Amino acid sequence: MSSAKNKTLGAFAAGLMAATALVTAVSVLPATQAIAQNQLHAAAIDPSKGFADLVDRVMPAVVSVQVKYATVAATEGDQAQGSKQLPNGMEDFFKQFPQFRNMPGMGQGQGDQGGDGEDSHPNGGMAMGSGFIISADGYAVTNNHVVKDADTVSVTMKDGTEYKAEVIGTDPKTDLALIKIDAKDKKFDYVAFTQDQPRVGDWVMAVGNPFGLGGTVTTGIVSALGRDIGSGPYDNFMQIDAAINRGNSGGPAFNLEGEVVGINTAIFSPSGGSVGIGFAIPASTAQSVIASLKENGHVTRGWLGVQIQPVTEDIAESLGLKDAKGAIVADVTDGSPALAAGVKQGDTILKIDGKDVADSRDLSRKVAGIKPGDTVPLTVVRNGKTMDVEVKIGTMPDDPKMASKDQGSKEDTKTVSLADLGLKVASAQDGAGVTVMDVAEGSAAADLGLKAGDTILEVAGVEVHAPSDVRAALKANDKKKVLMLVKTDEGQRFIALPTAKG
Repeated sequence: MSSAKNKTLGAFAAGLMAATALVTAVSVLPATQAIAQNQLHAAAIDPSKGFADLVDRVMPAVVSVQVKYATVAATEGDQAQGSKQLPNGMEDFFKQFPQFRNMPGMGQGQGDQGGDGEDSHPNGGMAMGSGFIISADGYAVTNNHVVKDADTVSVTMKDGTEYKAEVIGTDPKTDLALIKIDAKDKKFDYVAFTQDQPRVGDWVMAVGNPFGLGGTVTTGIVSALGRDIGSGPYDNFMQIDAAINRGNSGGPAFNLEGEVVGINTAIFSPSGGSVGIGFAIPASTAQSVIASLKENGHVTRGWLGVQIQPVTEDIAESLGLKDAKGAIVADVTDGSPALAAGVKQGDTILKIDGKDVADSRDLSRKVAGIKPGDTVPLTVVRNGKTMDVEVKIGTMPDDPKMASKDQGSKEDTKTVSLADLGLKVASAQDGAGVTVMDVAEGSAAADLGLKAGDTILEVAGVEVHAPSDVRAALKANDKKKVLMLVKTDEGQRFIALPTAKG
């Protein structure tokens, strides 16, 4: 992957709304005494003696998922990319980084006999994935991108028995779905999510329906935890090296006790096949999402209502912070809990509800892990001082608005050179900030992604409305780097530019 793409990949985690992460973890679908006998328990096995006993115990709970589509209007390019089934936010990612792939399975629509297609086709079609049963009454888990837009869903058991299934709820943001098998009075064998935190190096066994072949077992280890592959604001993938391929989507990864530690979702693959780098949604994420889907049909997430970005070393230095930790507020949404609590643009959030915030992604998960309506303390650094504010967490709206500003009056639009910064600026036409007219090639500003058309809203914590404001703020700044709040087409973010003092 090129360095440019690496930078782009890393940028997916920056500037996200703090309305992200998950609802408070709860136990998922607890079994009643009447159905508890169907849970498939497995005593820990010795890998040196093979995995056959483990396979025998858990395989009855793993299903193949078939979905059928009616006639759809899809372009040939969309079919080739599999865009119809990609969860929100993943379509553009997979176009830009095709080595990361989700794996809906074997497309079997008209004109697709090679197994490369994942989607329905202009004349209808079907696709296959995997899933696993989590309760004796037939609730099962799979990926959202497996069942998304399906007209009918069915599952096939280990013994070949096929049942119709209903989609109870989906969560595109975590790519999870809950389905219910239609089988009256049937008691199914099922498996449970682990309550333990997996460790790098733990054994895992993946089971699924690769390429439509049916129940297939592969083994490996947990290669890494907390992976961010840029697919969305909730990225917290477990990386495993057990071979998984197209069609494994929605299938379980088990530990040696027969508990589900992850749901196989995506692979890194330059070739399209398994190269030993797979990504699974951790059980800790899935449990809370699935419980919410069962109860409500959708996922309710806590919402703070701020646009945030990580605190880099440069930003920490410009703010006088000891460590590059926490999340800096680039914007506050109108009507949000954060605005009501008095959170301000430029605040650095260090803790929420007494828990340290490592970075912007960590804050996103922690915020949405708080029950809407709860009031919690937020520890922030503002103008060099640490303070606590009380904030009542809201419910994340489907489409939260970005904060709008109405600042200042129109001023002179004459272009002024700020040679020390490698910039030429002029007052913005609406009086809100100064517009970047030109960026010197090879300058620090260019390296940080500043470009013509961007708007500088603040310099060293001071609002600017004219080039003279920028000069005054730079003169008052006594640090080697100056923190600027910049508005771009993609939102607002802070950058730390070296000054002549540096």
